[in-house]
Amino acid sequence: MNDPRVFFAAERTLFAWLRTGLTIIALGFVVQRFGLVLRLFALDHPAAITLPGAVRPSAALGVALVLLGSITILIGAWQHRAYVRSLPRDALPPGYRSEAAIVIAVLVAIAGLMLGGYLAL
Repeated sequence: MNDPRVFFAAERTLFAWLRTGLTIIALGFVVQRFGLVLRLFALDHPAAITLPGAVRPSAALGVALVLLGSITILIGAWQHRAYVRSLPRDALPPGYRSEAAIVIAVLVAIAGLMLGGYLAL
């Protein structure tokens, strides 16, 4: 089990979690801002039929998706850290440190949580 490809496969999995979380965060941002588009459309076209209160569900769903994306990234970082700790030392590439990938994932998740908090205001 001293094949460094096992470690690099685990790191690719972490980055897949990161990409998935970022995609969910981006979708949440778009959904949250969709309510603003509906409101602006209603101002420009007063005769248009709009759903009353359509902005609030869009905003809530968007914030929920942003938070879900952030949690997804945190789960991926936690699982990666736990897996790397379970590997024997000879399975890790010499001189290679995996903490940078975990730090990046956690920082992106924190930024996503901050975005969710901002969008919730």
